[in-house]
Amino acid sequence: MRVVTCLTDKQLFINCGGEQVDVDGKTYYADVSPNGASTFFFNKTGGWGYSSMGLAYERQQPFTAKDPCNLPKTAAVLLETARVAPISLKYYGFCFIKGDYTVKLHFAEIGSSKNKGSPPIRPKRIFDVDIQGRNVRKSYDIAKTQPDENGDTIIPFNISIESHLEIHLYWSGNGSTFFPPNYGPLISAISVEPVPKQQKTLSTALKAVIAVSSLVFLALFLLVLWKLGYLGGKRSSKGELKATELFPGVVYTFRQIKDATQNFNAVNKLGEGGFGPVYKGLLSDGTTIAVKQLSGKSKQGIREFVNEIGTISALQHPNLVKLMGCCAEDNELLLIYEYMENNSLDYALFRSEELKSRLNWSTRVKIILGIAKGLTYLHEESKLKIIHRDIKPTNILLDKELNSKITDFGYAKLNEEEHTHVITRIAGTTGYMAPEYAMRGYLTPKADVYSFGVVTLEIVSGRNSASYRPSDQTVYLLDLAYVLHEQGNLMELVDPKLGTDYSWTEASAILELAMMCTNPSPTLRPTMSEIVKIIEGKAKIKTTSSTAHPSKDDNALNKAVAALSQPSQPESYSTAGPSEATPSYS
Repeated sequence: MRVVTCLTDKQLFINCGGEQVDVDGKTYYADVSPNGASTFFFNKTGGWGYSSMGLAYERQQPFTAKDPCNLPKTAAVLLETARVAPISLKYYGFCFIKGDYTVKLHFAEIGSSKNKGSPPIRPKRIFDVDIQGRNVRKSYDIAKTQPDENGDTIIPFNISIESHLEIHLYWSGNGSTFFPPNYGPLISAISVEPVPKQQKTLSTALKAVIAVSSLVFLALFLLVLWKLGYLGGKRSSKGELKATELFPGVVYTFRQIKDATQNFNAVNKLGEGGFGPVYKGLLSDGTTIAVKQLSGKSKQGIREFVNEIGTISALQHPNLVKLMGCCAEDNELLLIYEYMENNSLDYALFRSEELKSRLNWSTRVKIILGIAKGLTYLHEESKLKIIHRDIKPTNILLDKELNSKITDFGYAKLNEEEHTHVITRIAGTTGYMAPEYAMRGYLTPKADVYSFGVVTLEIVSGRNSASYRPSDQTVYLLDLAYVLHEQGNLMELVDPKLGTDYSWTEASAILELAMMCTNPSPTLRPTMSEIVKIIEGKAKIKTTSSTAHPSKDDNALNKAVAALSQPSQPESYSTAGPSEATPSYS
């Protein structure tokens, strides 16, 4: 639990992106932190904070804007600065006294792209605004709103606050992206004040009784909390407080998770993911959970913690693993997920004979379809279009009914639709990365399609792509598939353990689909929504002459792709083989 300074005066004023300033007798807190992407900030004295998510195409774009307006009005100083974010910006206020408040949001379009000798480029900065989880402005355009005489656009909202306030501004995919500085949420100032109420006059004696009673009650209440271990918020070695409550979802105490996992007992360890160990836990209410333990001392652990929360909390789908909550105390960073009874697809296919015996043909098709639907949601249906970048069997979890759910968003990247592709630092797992991404860093949603194709081959064949070595002529599973496809014997890939208990027509179609997905040319791969329609029988496969494996003369590509199956890779790759693969839940 994090210790904060309560807002006993029941008001809050923030000069977003600017220094502390007094306006009309009100002191606006400074908000000058330069950090933005996957970042949270907590103001210890003011009891407020913000979290920001997203990185613009122009990576040097600052997360604060400044544009002196040179107006005589005192309030104009609030319009000279603003905080911006390419995707998501949340402000939080803590320890408000329960009651009705007026929240005023100040907007002024500043920092627009300008060319010398020509008028400013009119941006289309469009974003949504939520307060306390409720949408209050849809597709809000600052430039279309009539400002007052100061150039200030003030939008008031009357809300009820129990204890905490959350203001969320986020880009939902509309507006300009051609000029990166001009998209994503922007806000100049925030003011929060209680709605005036008529108060009855109390006698001095009654006021004294109430004051003494309140102090006694507060002392007893704090004593009880301390005894129960709920006042464990401490400073880190750098004197900073952990801002757990800056994140959405349930916030658990470290004591709760420690009890649930029996002090992280090795007996409850489910495995070791790419960013830390995963433990099974049982909460006091009987809920079974999976706990991902990250390092609070490393930048990588903190980045993973914030990136996971920022990504998964914005994504809700039956085929994505559900993030139930988090915990951040001292140097402990914990992510709490729904528990998957049947572990991972990797475990079911390659490391558990009992589970593999339950993977009949219809179940395998269900798993393939579930993965396809989850990726369709990420690529095309969610507010934030996401490229997963690390689709593989260890990142596909199976619930009690063997439904597939995608996990591990540590490498996930926002898909900027206005740009045909992104050149980015390579991150993922060898054997599953598309050749154009692995060799040139060329990233589009089709990279996930390629990985899906490899996983589909593994599900149908029951063979592991990363370690399968059938002969000197074919060095990895996909290579074998290319050879069999050219020979017209692709059905030889079907898992012998299935016997004859499967649909020949359906298996043939799914294998052909997998070959389309692994086409060396990303342009010739289908989209995930097209894949879903094909699996569901709502569309037919459009075969082309290059469904196609690489030509025999394309030795360079063959060697490069084959090299991706080798264990020696740069640090940014994940090279977990079947013996060390575990459900990552990350």
